[in-house]
Amino acid sequence: MKYLTEFRNGEIARAMAREIAQATTRPWKIMEVCGGQTHSIIKNGIDQMLPHGPDASVEMIHGPGCPVCVTPLELIDKALAIAAQPGVIFCSFGDMLRVPGTEGDLFQVKGRGGNVRVVYSPLDAVELAQKNPGKQVVFFGVGFETTAPANAMSVHLARRLGLKNFTLLVSHVLVPPAIEAILSAPGQQIGAFLAAGHVCSVMGYWEYPPLAEKYGVPIIVTGFEPLDLLDGIRRAVVQLESGRHEAENAYGRVVTFEGNRAAQQLLKDVFEVTDRAWRGIGVIPRSGWRLNANYREFDAEERFQIAGIHTEESPLCHSGDVLRGAIKPAGCPAFGNECTPRHPLGATMVSSEGACAAYYNYGRFFVGGRIVKGWECRLLAGSL
Repeated sequence: MKYLTEFRNGEIARAMAREIAQATTRPWKIMEVCGGQTHSIIKNGIDQMLPHGPDASVEMIHGPGCPVCVTPLELIDKALAIAAQPGVIFCSFGDMLRVPGTEGDLFQVKGRGGNVRVVYSPLDAVELAQKNPGKQVVFFGVGFETTAPANAMSVHLARRLGLKNFTLLVSHVLVPPAIEAILSAPGQQIGAFLAAGHVCSVMGYWEYPPLAEKYGVPIIVTGFEPLDLLDGIRRAVVQLESGRHEAENAYGRVVTFEGNRAAQQLLKDVFEVTDRAWRGIGVIPRSGWRLNANYREFDAEERFQIAGIHTEESPLCHSGDVLRGAIKPAGCPAFGNECTPRHPLGATMVSSEGACAAYYNYGRFFVGGRIVKGWECRLLAGSL
């Protein structure tokens, strides 16, 4: 397919990996922000193509870039509480249904008779509200800046239609404050970031140059195909080796500096910036959106009066350490034992963009200090 297979060329990928190796003279740690990038890196073995010498190496650190993964347990429990109420049609994208709360997940609520539905757009939920005036329709609005415009449009349309039975359970988080939180943490060793191209397609990357300058780190906007990622890594290494720290766009076929101004205006009209809790990380100031005063009537938390739910994470789950880049997924003692895709302890194992799911699905188990892959992994997974 045009514009896709060109970015999966193995010969070019190997040449780019050699170029990265030739440019690397020191150990560097680079964090990819997006979970989609993590899956592409692990699936295609990009991290294993990079230099791993004792004095010259490039290590990929997996960041908190999966919105499903960073949705706090407290909000999952709020979703479960709303979905279980009679007269509610609870709508969500499919990747949220198996994310575990304190007592089960949305699939289990559905199994107990809750009206839980998978939709492909928040506008589908608006249509359900039109067709079911006697029901309260709630859409679980989870995501980074990428999915926020469609969610903003849903409440904008609901108000225009005069719907009184549609609300949004909002869990929107913002990437730049998360990057700053990681950079300002004590002892952090990240040398550069690969920024998420789809987020920047909406928001542009005008917020990144001040961060790059303030913390002295290159921030490279990249896509998701193997050559996109290798090009982003190459650009990061070139900057690091030359002592530069700039925001650079390696995804010019999709991203512009200013981004989608129409989408940004819609977001400004509907949302306001707020402090937001990130699962496993904690509250990051001004790192999320909530509905502003003009749209507060569409806030599911207020309509259903569920603000008082407070929960605690499982002590077995180390997803917070994974999301911060402090450990790799296979470094969690529960990985492959108590925590598997069939029985996940946290969202990083169940989400289609979660780092733990990527390591499990692509056989990145560590046994005896080495990575075991493929058929070995399937044989050993039960005893890890």
